[in-house]
Amino acid sequence: MKTLENLRSEIDEIDEGIVELFMRRMKAASNVAEIKKATSSPVYDPTRERKILSTVADSVGGELENEARLLFTTLFSISRGLQRATLAKQSDFTISLEKALKESPSAFPSRASVACPGAEGSYSQQAASQLVKFPTIFYFKGFEDVFNAVEKGMCDYGILPIENSAVGSVSAVYDMMDRHNFKIVRAKRLRIRHVLLAKSGAKIENIKKIYSHPHALSQCSSFISSLKDIHAIPSTNTAVAARELASSNETDAAVIASRECAQLYNLDIIREDIADVSTNYTRFICISKKDEIYADSTKFSVMMSLPHRAGALSDVLVKFSSCAVNLTKLESRPIPGSDFEFRFIFDFEASPHDPRIIKLLAGFECDPEIEHFTFLGAYNEK
Repeated sequence: MKTLENLRSEIDEIDEGIVELFMRRMKAASNVAEIKKATSSPVYDPTRERKILSTVADSVGGELENEARLLFTTLFSISRGLQRATLAKQSDFTISLEKALKESPSAFPSRASVACPGAEGSYSQQAASQLVKFPTIFYFKGFEDVFNAVEKGMCDYGILPIENSAVGSVSAVYDMMDRHNFKIVRAKRLRIRHVLLAKSGAKIENIKKIYSHPHALSQCSSFISSLKDIHAIPSTNTAVAARELASSNETDAAVIASRECAQLYNLDIIREDIADVSTNYTRFICISKKDEIYADSTKFSVMMSLPHRAGALSDVLVKFSSCAVNLTKLESRPIPGSDFEFRFIFDFEASPHDPRIIKLLAGFECDPEIEHFTFLGAYNEK
């Protein structure tokens, strides 16, 4: 009987043969690319790939058929990427990325004009004050207004919530992403501490209405459910709800907002820490009209639409894996105006100075199989 050492030695010998065959296959794929370049032939040949997979499945038999298909599907993906790299010239994406790296200041500015949704005391304002040391903050009614303010040059930056640890992504922001011209240049994870605020002298047993942003109401759903005969009413913003309550004559109403709003709007805190989970965090993104990539950037966000075929998402994930990329988020969003078509959002950790990452993203950008690719930004997240 063979020992473990004997078997490992045999595997090492087989691996050496696989490496040699892999190199031969990649060289052949490069030569194919040159012929396709001369004849203007497409890189992707689904008929040939299906034929090869069928032959492979017949050769290995039923027990390892799925594993063999996975191996060859991965090889096809690598070969297509190599061929496209051979065919492609330097893309506009690569040029713009290199320009952003070269022209961005060495450090994020300490003074800037910032667009925020809501009012003073909002969580967006708190994130803005931590991202920009000396911000000049302008407040806007909603998320769309913040996008417009940045896109039209009214403000240098905009601050928007993108994801909450308790209730998930802020879908409205993602739905607006592709309609506006911007880049994420910074991000901040902010601890959210919701409190219940009411006018001076109000008692919780007399409260009949609670106002707040829909996400804040969702994050405090258990607390709201524990109260009797309470009507939860959505507002555009937590701080706006606090400001409006302070100027009203409502004595049977309360708001869910931050502690800062109590002092700002002369309201009483009648319940502390009312969120469903104690570790409640929201990610805020800082957006810019300019292509800014700072030296301390460690995170990327991209969005892409993939073809409706088996293995399309797997092909993308294999490419990320080949660069040893740590994906921190993968989410699908319905494409507005389409029937059951989805766009994928990828967040991942990487350096913009890594040539493998630039090559990876440039490959996505010029890949005709990827129906839509949007580079959302490279940034530092605190």
